[in-house]
Amino acid sequence: MSCRWGTELWDQFDNLERHTHWGIEFVEKYTKFVKERSEIEISYAKQIRNLSKKYQPKKNSREEDEYKYTSCRAFLMTLNELNDYAGQHEVMAEDLTTHIICELTRYIQELKAERKSHFHDGRRAQQHIENSWKQLESSKRRFERDCKEADRAQQYFDKIDADINVTKADVEKARQQAQMKHQVAEDSKNEYLTFLQKFNKEQNAHYHTLIPHIFQKLQEMEEKRIERVGESMKTYAEVDRKVLPIVGKCLDGMTNAAESIEPKMVSRHVVESYKSGFEPPGDVEVEDYSLSMRRTVSESSYLNSQGESKPSRSNSRGKLWPFIKRNKLMSLLASPRQPPPPPPSPGAVHNGPQSPQQPSEPLSHRLNEFMTSKHKMQCLRSLKRGGSGPEDCSHLPPEQRRKKLQAKINDINKEIQKEMDQRDALSKMKDVYIKNPHMGDPNSVDPRLEEICQNIDKLQLDARKYEVISMLLVFTVALHVVSPDGSYTEDHSTEHPLKSRSTDFDDDFDYEDPLPTIGTCKSLYPFEGQNEGTISMTEGELLYVIEEDKGDGWTRVRRNEDEEGYVPTSYIKVFFDTNAKGAMTYI
Repeated sequence: MSCRWGTELWDQFDNLERHTHWGIEFVEKYTKFVKERSEIEISYAKQIRNLSKKYQPKKNSREEDEYKYTSCRAFLMTLNELNDYAGQHEVMAEDLTTHIICELTRYIQELKAERKSHFHDGRRAQQHIENSWKQLESSKRRFERDCKEADRAQQYFDKIDADINVTKADVEKARQQAQMKHQVAEDSKNEYLTFLQKFNKEQNAHYHTLIPHIFQKLQEMEEKRIERVGESMKTYAEVDRKVLPIVGKCLDGMTNAAESIEPKMVSRHVVESYKSGFEPPGDVEVEDYSLSMRRTVSESSYLNSQGESKPSRSNSRGKLWPFIKRNKLMSLLASPRQPPPPPPSPGAVHNGPQSPQQPSEPLSHRLNEFMTSKHKMQCLRSLKRGGSGPEDCSHLPPEQRRKKLQAKINDINKEIQKEMDQRDALSKMKDVYIKNPHMGDPNSVDPRLEEICQNIDKLQLDARKYEVISMLLVFTVALHVVSPDGSYTEDHSTEHPLKSRSTDFDDDFDYEDPLPTIGTCKSLYPFEGQNEGTISMTEGELLYVIEEDKGDGWTRVRRNEDEEGYVPTSYIKVFFDTNAKGAMTYI
């Protein structure tokens, strides 16, 4: 079907002007839409990148250790793929800006200029035909007026000519006037016919040639505009389609990361990370308290027993934990973990309340708590050569400590190898300088060589230190096993082969003296210490206080050097010695 604006819409100049203006506004509207979409893509990509960066593991933080697990590594791979995914949205925004926004913005300016030119030509043609029409109307009105005046002049002449009283001169004058009016009317008629012919010709050219040509240009401009919008919409879809393969690869990478998770491997890493190396506790032996005999100890008897027990310290060294006395360690490990029982009412039975019954915690749990407790770590003896603290990993259980020490040794060996490579390179450089003095001064290399040698010596010393600590740790674990009652004893199966080594090992440590007394106490009620870390007492018994109540309701007391433990603070009356130097305990 043929549709030509020039012939079909010859009289719709104003409507076409409004329609083409709306078309340009539509292109501007679509351009604004694409621009906002581009801004959304940029903002979305920025937010995705920030999200990926936020959850990336920070350097030198605990999060780096977590990424040894497959699930954490999969999460890290997902974050990396998400970062690439954000990059594709940035590519989309860039393509939308380059291929659509910029192109349409430039095209809109061209479209406005072209439309303005066409309608300017149309208005000029319209103005010309209107001026021709005005000239025709003016000549027509003039012709009409002249004809009326000629007719009136003729009627006046006829009237004068018929009147016998009028002179001949008046008649001649009227005749001449009528003839003149007739001539003016004839000239007006000729002028009118000339303008009429001219207008018809211009009108025919206007509506059949000029206006159709202008409207055809507008039609072509509008069709081109619509086609350009369609191409932009197609480009809009192609921009999305272009990044889909790479986005698909990013999603495939996330899927592969999720499929790489291995629960069994994670479980194995958990074992390697947290295995303490301790043996589980054995069966608990029966302790018959019905046969135990207790007596009240006076201050002098305690001092005598203390003095008698001191010479035997050297004989019991084979039963000691390598870092701390056995009785002190076990009292720390077995210290009460729940509130003490309330004091008995006045009508209570003489033997009174029992010590609180609680399920025994596994010794490995208490040992872990003991090893990680900051204030109890101070009771560990310092290694003479290796020192104690975070550097030698003494805050960790044996198995984890051994792994950390081995990792330190491996890192130091790498550093040593790196320093040795630098030393060899500098030595070769020095040899080259010696053979070719013009290339450099051999002595200029000596300071750096000396510095590297010092670094190697220091690193080797550190490596030997950690190797010694690691070796002693292995000996310690081999020499000691957990007995059924939760205490540490020697493994006699390995006693003889390692006897000489353990003797040398024990000589490398200092032993602390017993905690000083800070006062005395008198028991108000009898107490049967049935739990680990507690001590039994009879009513009215005098004991020595070596550690005051720290807010948990328990006070640490001593009967003699081998008997000490915790008793409920509410069961005793304490008499502190204000002059005692040991008022502040190590716990």
